[in-house]
Amino acid sequence: MEALFHTDMVLIILAGAVATFLTRIGGYVLITRMKSIPPRLEAALNAVPAAVLTTLVAPAFFTGGPDVQVAMAAALIASLRLSMLPMLFVGWCAVMLMRYAFGG
Repeated sequence: MEALFHTDMVLIILAGAVATFLTRIGGYVLITRMKSIPPRLEAALNAVPAAVLTTLVAPAFFTGGPDVQVAMAAALIASLRLSMLPMLFVGWCAVMLMRYAFGG
């Protein structure tokens, strides 16, 4: 049991939790103190979801096999014309077809 709980690891996890909490609460306090949000700050806040999505999708695209890459490309193309659910279905079909065709 001692091997599971190294003091350094616990301290790193706690420091990460505190830093995350302070970042989130700090942003909330800052925004609530403002009378109006400046346009540049609003643009930056609007860009956050795309940045987070990129950090989740990019590693999967580059480390995944061709089936994952084709599925993501198909979903990207579908997303230009379709809503979320059909786009997900296109991506799912693409990965299933690639895995069936190439035994992945």
